[in-house]
This record gives sequence, structure tokens and C-alpha cells, in this order.
Amino acid sequence: MNKSDVFPQDFLWGGAIAANQAEGAWQEDGKGWSVADINRFCPDSPLRALSNKEMDTATIRELMADTESIFPKRNAIDFYHHYLKDLQLMADMGLKTFRTSISWARVFPRGDETEPNPAALAWYDRLISAICDCGMQPMITLSHYEMPLTLALEYNGWSDRRVIDFFVRFASVCLQRYQHQVKYWIPVNQINLIRYESFNHLGIPEDTVTDLRQAKYQAVHHEMVASAKIKQFATALNPALQVGMMLYCDYAYPATTDPQDVLATLQRNQMEYYFADVLLRGKYPGYALRYFSDRNIAIEITAEDQQALSHTADFMSFSYYYTTISDRHIGASETKNCRANPLLPENPWGWAVDPTGLRTVLNEYWGRWQKPVMITENGIGCFDTIEQGQIKDDYRIAFLKAHLLAVQQAIRDGVTVLGYYLWSPIDIVSCSSSQMEKRYGLIYVDLDDYGNGSGQRICKQSYFWYKQVIASHGTTLNESP
Repeated sequence: MNKSDVFPQDFLWGGAIAANQAEGAWQEDGKGWSVADINRFCPDSPLRALSNKEMDTATIRELMADTESIFPKRNAIDFYHHYLKDLQLMADMGLKTFRTSISWARVFPRGDETEPNPAALAWYDRLISAICDCGMQPMITLSHYEMPLTLALEYNGWSDRRVIDFFVRFASVCLQRYQHQVKYWIPVNQINLIRYESFNHLGIPEDTVTDLRQAKYQAVHHEMVASAKIKQFATALNPALQVGMMLYCDYAYPATTDPQDVLATLQRNQMEYYFADVLLRGKYPGYALRYFSDRNIAIEITAEDQQALSHTADFMSFSYYYTTISDRHIGASETKNCRANPLLPENPWGWAVDPTGLRTVLNEYWGRWQKPVMITENGIGCFDTIEQGQIKDDYRIAFLKAHLLAVQQAIRDGVTVLGYYLWSPIDIVSCSSSQMEKRYGLIYVDLDDYGNGSGQRICKQSYFWYKQVIASHGTTLNESP
């Protein structure tokens, strides 16, 4: 195999966004409150402290009533009204596939209704048809931090078993409606993120449960059961549908060669993998059961749950942004069980740049599960500046090139990689920091952290670079700069 012909002919060169970070239109066409609508931007916080925190019921209601603070995801980049032009820019770049989410709170505004919101479905009809008309294959995420806020306030989010049926109902509506346009589906975005994004992800107000840790593991169990039921439904509906699962790659290297640090880091990484072990193999692994037993975590797993979990995912996917290191002292932490690698450069938010790590995890994931792999998010957040009407983001090009070369090497190692979705083809509101100026896109959107700006779209230098990469089917990656 030559370096120039590594990427398969049907390789999915893609880009990804999420509804809550792009659509805006937060009160249009009957959309309900979602967990993302109360993500507040805190301009006085240090960059590395900007994140989505746990919430209690009082804080949720306070944020819902707050008319003074900045909530960037409510308006985002107004993709809801600009999607046709934005999709055309992506198609002109050459994207073969485009990943987005269908907002649960838009289709089922409360979450517990029996019938969907017809205005929301009509908009998603237009969106998905437009993606296809632009020559791109849609990939749809069904839960990407867009849980109806009512489910958090009235059901304690995913900790309530009834939410399984609510989510499966939502998914069934989407699968039935778009089965002939959308082949690839991801039920839950980054399902293992229960430390960093747990309220956004699981919707559990911390004051409504006696043991938040216990509630989180029970909640994510419910998510996994729902995911398996969605896979079962999809297969019966249309065997051509591919339902995957998605991890947030939270890979840590041992901080030292001390065997105790190596073991602690292995155990730490295992507890990031177990979600995929359940969804790709159909049952809980022994190491996870011991972890729960040692910590008096009792997960209710019914016979029906066990039967549902036998419907395993078709592919595994993951987001990849950085790696960390761990050791015997911090590896067992429930909140922050890793630290920065002093050997790696970082962006201003403290995210390490490690393209070699991407090759490492691709090999590890393939070796562990032997299921086709997709990188469904990879990119770098940076401050971009306009100079004479242009954005020269050579730093982003360097990042993406290094990571795509790592993918190329992993394919040569024998890993079956179906596709690569950069995050993101266009600037959107940052998930963790709720900033616009933490920019990932190849298309600049003229909006600042406060929502000021024209909203104009400007193609960055990286846009034209990625266009060449796709057009050459990756061969330009091996050319000298």
C-alpha cells in the first residue's frame, strides 16, 4: 500500500456541529426549554475555568428567569435561518458527510408528550433534504445536550427509568421519518462524559438525589438501555440503518513507569471504556462490576435491560481533542482523575495537542472491539483574527494535518476507519465555555462572545486547505508545506 492510496475510496470526509451550539431560534416554532438554554457565559472567569457545572433546582429556575446574563446558545449562529447558505459553503468545500443533531427539545418540547411537534419536524425535513441535495450524507445524533428541561425538573433527568421510553419514542419518530435519507445514527453524544458535562448530559439536578454519583451511573445505564433499544428498533425498521455509539476520548498515559502508576492509569482508562464494552459487547465487564462493588454503587439492571443490551452497536465513534496523564494518586478520583502532560503544547484553554495519541487510541479501540471506527469530532479552539478581510489560521491547518496524518498511519496499521468529522466546519458556540471566540470552524462567523456582530460568514485559510485535502483524497497531506 502506498502512502497516497491509504484512505478508502468511500472514506467519509466530514464535519460536525450540534443543534444547541448552532441553530439558535430557541423559542421559535414551539421549541421547549433545553438544558443548553441555561448555559450562561461568564466573561469574568479565567479561560481555563469556563465549563458547564452541576446544577440544583433553584439554580435552574434562577437561570430560566435571568434576563440580564448572556446565554449564547439561545441564538448561536442562527443556523436555523441560515442553513441553506451554510450547507452550500460546506458542500463547496467538498464535504462528503455532515453530522448534526436533532434537538430533542424542539421535537418533543416537554419530552414526555405522546405526539411530536409538527413544526419542528417540518424544519428538520427541510434541513435533512438540503444536506442530501448538497451531496452530503447526513449523520444524526439524537442526544447532544438538548434534553428538554422539563425532564430535568419533573423527572430528575436520565435517573428516572421512564425517560428511556420518552427517548426511544423520540428516536423512533426520527428513524421512521428519515430512514431513507440518513444511514448513520448516534443515539447519545459522548456517553461516557459523566464527570465534566454531567448536568448537560444527564439532566440530574444535584439536590434531587441523595447520592449523585450513584444517580449518574444509574442514569447512564438507562441511556445505554435506550441506545440498545434504538438499535433494536432500527434493525427491525430498516436493516440498512447503522446505529453506533460514541465516546469522548479521555485517554491518559501513565505519568511514570512505576508499575503502580501504570496499573492505576489502566484502571482509570477502563472506566472510560466500559460504556463501549456494554454497547459493543452487550454486557458489563468484570472490572466495571468490581469498581461498582468496591464503592457500594448498586445499579438496577433488570432482565429486560439485559435482553435489550444484546442489541449491540454497529460501529464505535469518538471525539478526540487531547490526552492527559494519570498516576496512582489521582487515578481513582471521581471528578478529576488526570492532569496535563508537561511534554505536550496546549491551547489557551489548556487542551494538549497530541496527534500521536490519535493513532494510539485508534489502534487501541480497534484492537479492543474490532468494530469499524469513526472520528466524529476533532479540532482545535483558537482565537482568530481578521486581517484585510482574511483569516490566516495556519495553526489550525497544522493541527488538522498532523491529526489526519495520524489517521492515515492508523489505517496503514490495519484499523478500519470509516470517516473523519472535523469539529467544526463553521464557527459555533463552544460547548464547554459558551464562547463564540473559542473558534473551531473553517468558516468564520462574525459574532463575538456577547452576540455582537454582523453574522457574516468568511472562509478561512483552513477552508481552502481542507477542500484540497478532500479533492485529493488525502494525497496532499503527504506533500511538503
